[in-house]
Amino acid sequence: MASQSTPSSQSMFSALDGVAASATDVWLLIGRVALAWVFVASGWGHIFNPAGLAAYLTNLKAPAPELLAWIGLIMEVVIGITLVFGVTTRYGAAVGITFLIVATALAHRYWEFSGPVVAAQYNNFLKNISILGGMLYVFVFGPGRFSLDAMMRK
Repeated sequence: MASQSTPSSQSMFSALDGVAASATDVWLLIGRVALAWVFVASGWGHIFNPAGLAAYLTNLKAPAPELLAWIGLIMEVVIGITLVFGVTTRYGAAVGITFLIVATALAHRYWEFSGPVVAAQYNNFLKNISILGGMLYVFVFGPGRFSLDAMMRK
């Protein structure tokens, strides 16, 4: 299902309305892949170093860090796959939203740090909030025409 873009209230920006409306499904594909990139890259890295993720979670005093590391790794890979291929996309977005809330609350509590680490943790906190916003868009608008979901509906 392609979404219709809302015309701009500013006539000087109406050309952008046409660009958005004429290629909505292409933009949804590009947005999905860009959003997936962080999950694919992170999951790929964790596949080859799950012990590193477990050690990080241990430092955060997370319960069952080894188990959480594997759950997180699997979730990152699954979220990335659902977004890249547009398969069960809304479910993937819902999993992504849940993952981001938990990961942000667990790993990016910038208010607990001091010194230069605060800025890095705050930036990661904001990054996750931004990704969460993108996931909400995917959840609401779906994957677009260029997805396995759309092909399976036909």
